[in-house]
Amino acid sequence: MNKTLVKVVVVAVVAAAVAVLLVEAVVVAAAVLVVVVVVLVVVVIGGGAAAAAVVVVVVVIVVVVRKVVVVVILIVVVGGVLVLETAAAIVLIVVD
Repeated sequence: MNKTLVKVVVVAVVAAAVAVLLVEAVVVAAAVLVVVVVVLVVVVIGGGAAAAAVVVVVVVIVVVVRKVVVVVILIVVVGGVLVLETAAAIVLIVVD
């Protein structure tokens, strides 16, 4: 296998991994912030039991949304990596 193609693939895979990690981190941070704000608002309005119920609902929604976001990102990233690999292979064939 050509060394240039290997380098392109490695860079693409590392970039994909970093992108997924960043998305995960941002989604988790946003989720925590939302839960904290919602709990504070609900405690002020309705008390502890209402806050507990809201936290459960918010956490379930966040977990589902996070999974959907990560799956979408993975599909986009994997698609992008495949395109890069194909382009690199075509370039190498043409150049060679």
